[in-house]
This record gives sequence, C-alpha cells and structure tokens, in this order.
Amino acid sequence: MLLPFVALSVLLSITPAFALWPLPRQITTGSTALRLSSGFDIKLSVKNAPKDLRDAVTRTRSFLRNDKLEALVIDRGASSAGAIKAAKSLRSLTVSLVSSGPVKSISDEAVAPLEARVEGYSLTIPADGSEAVLQANSTLGLFRGLTTFSQLWYELGRDTYTLEAPINIVDSPAYPYRGFMLDTARNYFPVDDIKRTLDAMSWVKINTLHWHVVDSQSFPLVVPGFKELSDKGAYNAESIYTPSAVKEIVDYAAARGIDVLAEIDTPGHTSIIVKSFPEHIACPEAAPWTKYANEPPAGQLRLASAATTNFTASLLTSAAGLFRSSYFSTGGDEINANCYAEDEQTQADLAAQGKTVNQALDTFTKVCHDALKKVGKTAVVWEEMLLQHPVNLANDTLILVWISSNNAAEVAQKGFKIIHASNEYFYLDCGGGGWVGQNVLGNSWCDPFKTWQKAYSFNPLAGLTEDQHHLVIGGQQLLWTEQSSPTNLDNVVWPRAASSAEVFWSGAGGNVGTALPRLHDLAYRMKKRGIRAIDLQPEWCALRPGKCDLAA
Repeated sequence: MLLPFVALSVLLSITPAFALWPLPRQITTGSTALRLSSGFDIKLSVKNAPKDLRDAVTRTRSFLRNDKLEALVIDRGASSAGAIKAAKSLRSLTVSLVSSGPVKSISDEAVAPLEARVEGYSLTIPADGSEAVLQANSTLGLFRGLTTFSQLWYELGRDTYTLEAPINIVDSPAYPYRGFMLDTARNYFPVDDIKRTLDAMSWVKINTLHWHVVDSQSFPLVVPGFKELSDKGAYNAESIYTPSAVKEIVDYAAARGIDVLAEIDTPGHTSIIVKSFPEHIACPEAAPWTKYANEPPAGQLRLASAATTNFTASLLTSAAGLFRSSYFSTGGDEINANCYAEDEQTQADLAAQGKTVNQALDTFTKVCHDALKKVGKTAVVWEEMLLQHPVNLANDTLILVWISSNNAAEVAQKGFKIIHASNEYFYLDCGGGGWVGQNVLGNSWCDPFKTWQKAYSFNPLAGLTEDQHHLVIGGQQLLWTEQSSPTNLDNVVWPRAASSAEVFWSGAGGNVGTALPRLHDLAYRMKKRGIRAIDLQPEWCALRPGKCDLAA
C-alpha cells in the first residue's frame, strides 16, 4: 500500500534531520544519546545464511568502523560530548528472518520479477543499550535494513553515536522499481567504475541499473554468436564488456540488491552495426546527420527486411542470455522517417510486402518481443513505441516515459505500466551546454540543469486517476554520456541521483528544506566511502541548516 500523499508529506516534513536517505516510511525517534560499544557486533541469526547476506553484514561492520562521519553542525558535535560520554552502549544488532521456509540469497531475490520482490524490514534500537533488532521477511529486506542501520551513526573522537534513541522503523518501498540509467556507448566506462556506481546505488536503495550498453557510436558488448559487432564496433580492444565482465557486473549488482536491466536500442540508434553487418543498416552515416538522426552518426536497422528482423531477434535473445533479469529493453525511441524514406532497400521491401513503415515496425517488434518472451524476458520500451507508432505491444510491456511526464496519463489510459524517466526532472546530462561542434551559442537540448530539488519535487501520480495509480511501478534518473566519462561520473551522478531514490522509496511530497540536511549527510558519507560526490552548497551552509535558504 502507498502511504497517502498528504500524510507522507507531513511525515517527511517533521522527521528529525539525521543522515537517513531515503527516509523510512514509518519512523519514530527519541532524544537520548546512545553509543556503539567498542565490542559492538552484528549477530546474524539466519540458519544457512547465504554468502551475500554474510558479506553484507561484513560490509556494514566496515562502514560502522570506517565512515567516521562527524555531525554536520557548526561544532561537528563537540557540544554533545558530555551526553555522548554518559550514554549507554549498544553491544549488538541481531538480524533475523521472520518468515519460515527456504532462505533465498539477496541475489536471487533482487532479480525476481518486480511483483515478487519483498524489500520491507523493521528496525528497533532501544535507548537503554539493550539489543537492537532487525527483522524482515526476506534477505533482500534484511539488506535494506542493514543499509539503514549503517546511516544512523555519527563520529566524535572515538565514539560512534546517535542522539536520537530510541529509534523504531517499519519500512518498505512505495514503488517496486527504483532505477538509474547509465549509457556506456557514447563513452566507455570500465567495470570498476560501474561497480563503484552500484555500491552508491545500493546505499540509497536503488534497485535497478538500466544499462544502455550500446548505441550508434559504439558496440562494446561482446554478444555470443555476434562477436563481430564488438570486434568492429567497440572504440578499441580494451573498451569492451566480455561475457565474464557482464557476469561480474550482474553478480556484483545482485549481491547489492540491484537488478541489471540491459538495453539494446532498436531499430534506431544502431548505426555502428554497419561496421560488421552492413546489409542490415539503412542510411549509414548519412549526411547531414540532422536530417537522418537525432545525433550522429545516422543509421537504423532495415526493419522491413525479414533477414534483418531475424538477425535482430537472434541478437537480442543472445544478449539477453547474459543477464539474470526478468526484463530486457529493446528501446524504440527516435525512429527517423527520412532514413527509411530514402533507403532503396527498405522501400523495395515495403513495396513487396504492401506495408507501411509502421506496419513493418509492428512485425519487427512482435518478432523480437516474442523471441525475448521465449527466453523468459519481459520487454521494456521507450514511450514512442506505444504513443507514436501503432505497434501492438504485449500487455505486460513496461513503458519508459521520457519525453514529458504528462504523457504518463496517455500510457495509463492504454492500461500499460509506467516507469517515469522524464527528461524534465531526471536527465542528469541536461544543462551541460551544447556538445555539437560549430555551434557557438548551442545549449543542451534539455536545458536547464536538473537540480536535485527539481527531481525531488516530482509527483509520480500527477495527472492520473486513483484507479490508475497501480500502473506506476516507479522511476529513475538517467545519464546520457555525450559529456560524461569515468573522470566525472561520480560528481555528475551523486548525490543528485539520490533524489529520485527517495521519491520512489518514500513517496512524493517531501519538503526540500528538511531534505537538504539529510542529503548533505549522504553526500559527505559517500565521500567517506570513496564516491566523489559533488558539493551541494558551501560547507558553511551545510553546517547551518536553513541559513542559505532563499528566504533566510
């Protein structure tokens, strides 16, 4: 059940501003100091506990020892030294499952279909030093609770403490899908950068990496049976993701409660395929590119060709086999009409079949999606496939709404499930200036810069009737990487991407004024853990909540 919008807004505005992000959906706190004892330990009371749960406990112990985050107040907590020294000591946190039956790993639960994932937990921390208790019905829920527990504590001298015991939390996500999209085709990102990003995602309970792995510019994914694509389409021999590298990423993500939703965009955004299979690409690198594509280089799959359709279906199913997810995206955005209108082969195929481009697209999509369904994958597409083209999509297809958040209403009217990905709120690349050459006054197409406050203000249910609310399964922030690379990945993404993480975990209606101190805490904690998060304000402001507000 979603908490009512108004009630959640009140909850988010009155809760004390300690370092929890996303904010739990039910939480009560006190005003008593409590320390972790020098011998504090996490006791895992789970029979046959899977390795990824044991590893999560180990990482949590490490965070408690090594975060050493001082309170973001002017004296960094020194004025509370007396209360901290006199405080009771918490000796242990016991972690246990409430449900009976076979114990599944975090990894297995993380890649289950969205409706089957159980992420809720309860956490009780008494003020008197008696045992703290974390309980859940799943190992995935226990992992979410450990994440919360690790954020509760500050450091002063040698003491790790909170000033807000007792703490009682009952928590579960408002929406099952909470994502971050990374494009690795415009620029390549090594495996270690992706893994570091997955770590940070897990700390804010993001549960899906939407991996836009290939595009017109490069094809770094090594697909079994289609190795020519990466051999000739990657930027260089090192800038590839081999099946073993993909498995490393997928396993690393799953152990951190994250599903990897891969995307191979079709039929557009496929120019790079011409390097290895030229017979399948219309208008390859045609000029001027502005006539044939949204960005260079131009080139689209010859969707009216039976050979190209079968090639694409085989490519997609082979690539899908690299991923554990129940979902796979076939894209479907920004299909250029001029490309097909001027491609002789496509026009000949259309004439021979007596079809229009949209009718050919319908056949192409059905063949590809049916092939994915046979290997156990549910299709995910960009909104144009539903709203701009008369394509018959299966009812379980997930729709990424990106052109305008207002379009969610039309998607809902058609009865499809919605993943919010609005450029107006969630595109992290916007506002970086124009990247196209010979364009002195150019700006990014989606100006202005999308601040964390803009993303945080998003209401996933806006424009929908109450009986359509269930169609919203969540949302994500996105990074298209025309102007991003490993050198600036962290500070472009963090902590801004955490804003949508809270919207889709805690629900809409949060107050940006009370959220900002918590987001400062998160950013400072991320830096302690090796993430190069950007500063949201001068430190003077971070240490004085509210003093840098517009009306202060």
